[in-house]
Parts: sequence; C-alpha cells; structure tokens
Amino acid sequence: MDHSDIVIVGTGHGGAQAAIALRQRGFDGTIAMLGREDQPPYERPPLSKEYLAREKPFERIMIRPEKFWAEKGVDLRLGCSVLEVDPQARTLALSGDRSMTYATLVWAGGGDPRRLTCPGAELHGIHSVRNRADVDAIMAELDAGAKRVTVIGGGYIGLEAAAVLRKLGCEVTLLEALPRVLARVAGEELSAFFEEEHRRQGVDLRTGATVTALEGSAGRVTGVALESGETIACDMVIVGIGIVPSVGPLIAAGAAGANGVDVDEFCLTSLPGIYAIGDCAAHASAWANGAVIRLESVQNANDMASCVARAITGEAEPYRALPWFWSNQYDLKLQTVGLSLEHDDTVLRGDPENRSFSVIYRKEGRVIALDCVNAMKDYVQGRKLVEARADLPADALADVSTPLKELL
Repeated sequence: MDHSDIVIVGTGHGGAQAAIALRQRGFDGTIAMLGREDQPPYERPPLSKEYLAREKPFERIMIRPEKFWAEKGVDLRLGCSVLEVDPQARTLALSGDRSMTYATLVWAGGGDPRRLTCPGAELHGIHSVRNRADVDAIMAELDAGAKRVTVIGGGYIGLEAAAVLRKLGCEVTLLEALPRVLARVAGEELSAFFEEEHRRQGVDLRTGATVTALEGSAGRVTGVALESGETIACDMVIVGIGIVPSVGPLIAAGAAGANGVDVDEFCLTSLPGIYAIGDCAAHASAWANGAVIRLESVQNANDMASCVARAITGEAEPYRALPWFWSNQYDLKLQTVGLSLEHDDTVLRGDPENRSFSVIYRKEGRVIALDCVNAMKDYVQGRKLVEARADLPADALADVSTPLKELL
C-alpha cells in the first residue's frame, strides 16, 4: 500500500505552510500533500479582491511556483479527496478507490461555503467565493453580461466582493440579515463606517434583510425574495454567509469536536498521530480568555502549521500566536489585531470622516484589540498594547497627537 511519513490533507495556506516549515526545519522523511482541487496551492484572500478584480492573474497568487513542491520533495496530489480515516491502522481511504498509510497526519481541510437552504437555492447563477473555480464562474458570468448582482452576507467576503463589483460597474445590492454588517467581528463604529462607505459608493446595502426564497426562470436565478415581500431582480447572486468546517472524516473516526475539530495547545486532535490546523481547528485561545474558537485567517493557518512542524521535529511549543486580520475595500485598508470578543467598551481614535481612524477595544480597561482603517502606525504600535493587555485610560488612547507606542 502507498505510504508517506507525513500526509497533509489540504493545499490551502495551512497545508502549504506545514510542508514548507517541515522542510525548513530539516525534516527529511516523505511528505504527501493531498488537495481536492486540481490547482496547486494558492492564496485565498485575493479571490474576493485582486483576482476577482483581474488585477492579479492566477500565477501571481500561487503560494509557490508549481515546480517548488517537487524540488522540496513534497508529493503533491491534486484532485484527491479523503473519504475515510482509520486512526488505529493509520490508513486513509481516498477518492478513485485508492488508499494510503501515514505515520503522522496533518489535517488542513479548511471549510466549504455555507449554502442557502431556502427555496430556489439550487438555481444556476448562485455563487460562493471560496476557491478559484468559484471566482472563475463569477467572472464568466460578468463577461456574459451579468450586471445586477445581489450579495447575501455582510461579512468580509460579501463586503469585499461588493466593493470589487462596484469597481467593475455592476449594480450591487448587499443583504445582511443582522442589524449591521460585520456584527460578529467588529464594533458598531466600524460597522457604521463601512455601511456608509458602501452606500456612498453606490451599493444598495440593506441590514435586517431576511431572504425567504430565490426566484428563477428556465433554471436560472432572476430575483431574491425578502421577508418584507419585496423581490430584488438580479442577474447573479453571490453568497457569503460563512463556512462549514471540512472535518467529516475525522469526526466519523471519533475525533472530538462540535464546531470543527478540537485540538490541544500543540494542535493535536483527540486521535493518535493526527494534527489539525487552520479554519477547521477549534482551539482554546489565550486571546479569548481561554474560550474554544475557530479562527478563519491566513495568520492562524500559517502559525498553526509552524506549531505542528515544531512539534513533529521535536521542538514543541504551545500555540500562542496573536491573531490578526485584514480586509481591502475600495481605497480602505482595514487591519485588525487581537480579538474584540466580549469587549465592554470602545475608544475611537481619529475621525472616520478623514478615512483614517482606529477603534480600540477594551475589557475592564485593558486593550484587547484594535480595528485600524488606513492607520498603519496604530496597527503596528497597537499590537504591543494588545500583547501587554495594557491598562490605559480612554482619553490617552483617543489622543491622536500621542503615538500609541508612547503609552506603554
């Protein structure tokens, strides 16, 4: 039977970084990396930004040139899905009636787009933004004349897609079921700013808008029906309502996990010899007061991959990386450091009217996170405040004449 010392499931940021880090740390055993897609490892954030905007071709978003993997002795197996995991025999059942054994398994399976469940969800012309094929399909529809686009979901993916589509000249309606966009990840000040910005850019942005059905003709979507009774006519729908962690084979094999798969401080699952990293891995975060969370970010995937590489090569260190995120919309660059979960107050630093400001989140007076819009210095210097859990008065944090680094 086919065997590899380390099998990495997933060719996203986490899977690719795990293979790179293992070789950088001198691991000389065999490594196989299995990917469901037919594409070599590539960056995912540009999909809703530069790639959709056609500012970067696919070759420029590849994590490494394709020949890199062979040069590093990584057996890259594309179009390959894992169907079953036998943790006792350390065997994988693969698509195509294949199987292989492993000594150590690194699960970096990511997630699949959460689908709409309302009537009409099976119509053609409804897209997600999760992989290259998704975005290629959207671009093909734009080329074919689609102009009216309804985006369902006011998270980062939905907002980024809306921004690009407006730049491309589309009529865009964005629907968010909650009372504000970014409600799960940001405070009210940031939500209000981005809502106003998108409306100023011509997006028909609606909050508290519940979709009840998708309407169509000849098998293709033509409208989005709302609970209010209104139907929004459209040529295409883009759905960005989160992901479902791709951990089915691990859970079926007995791994612990409710929202994804649970991992310990070294990213080990409850199954012997199996690690999990990235979007699908639920871990107790020191930056969330020990709460078990999943983080969907490049930073988390890469840092977890490095944690696993250290553990496999005999220099284990607990995963303690500080979370950070970013989003590009129009000419705005949002940079976030820390987790604003359970904050009890916010401090506004700067003036949103100037399109450069920061929202600083505190809990019991201590800085736990920052959202920085076109404010690179605040982001860089604020990181130190989050790491130190700095206990600082609101007026000092709000004073833009004093650099944040001087407050430590």
